[in-house]
Amino acid sequence: MSNCVFITGATSGFGHAAAHRFAEAGFPLVLTGRRRERLEALQKELSAQTQVHIAELDVSDETAVQKVVDELPQEFRRVGTLINNAGLALAPEPAQQVELGDWHTMIDTNVKGLVNVTHALLPSLIEVGAGASIINVGSTAGQWPYQGSHVYGATKAFVQQFSYNLRCDLLGTGVRVTDLAPGMAETEFTLVRTKGDQAASDALYGGTTPMSAADIAEQMFYIATLPAHLNINRVEIQPVRQVWAGMKVHRDG
Repeated sequence: MSNCVFITGATSGFGHAAAHRFAEAGFPLVLTGRRRERLEALQKELSAQTQVHIAELDVSDETAVQKVVDELPQEFRRVGTLINNAGLALAPEPAQQVELGDWHTMIDTNVKGLVNVTHALLPSLIEVGAGASIINVGSTAGQWPYQGSHVYGATKAFVQQFSYNLRCDLLGTGVRVTDLAPGMAETEFTLVRTKGDQAASDALYGGTTPMSAADIAEQMFYIATLPAHLNINRVEIQPVRQVWAGMKVHRDG
């Protein structure tokens, strides 16, 4: 039985691109996301290349996560790669202007969702053992602070530390863990963050060369298909035209 790739947040962005990349190589796929119609379209598109199982899922709901995992069809139960991609950023305004609910949503998805799915799939990953991979999608925001990052950056710092600690606990199981931390990549990320402001998205990516979702999917595929004795702890990847922001100083006048 072939090992499956389980991808959260597969309806757009990195997750959508990862589904295509792994399907090209013939990996059976379990694709989850909140938008059923997009999942169905993706399943129809990729089924000519590989077996595809879909499940509508809000990763912040631990009961729903466990139900999806418990009800996987037999041919999809051997999960050898988990891509924890589901996540979002909201409220780019300064912290003092942000609605508390937006902070809670980011924590529920980026932190609770990540641990919900990981916990549910650990038994399968450990059963697969050598060569199994957990790829947690972090962000450069988890390492490098900037104005408006507040809780989003904090959740991605959690992803990094959780990945490192999980790797320690899994010593001896053969399961690899990687924190994949992208910088600027052109996806629906900014549209979600600004609640549909297309002009803001265009302004962010205009006049430069950001990464694409396919660029990140290629990194995921590389990490997951390394020889079983190798683990990449963290990949921080940026476009050449993006660097760290200089420190800001408040001045009189």
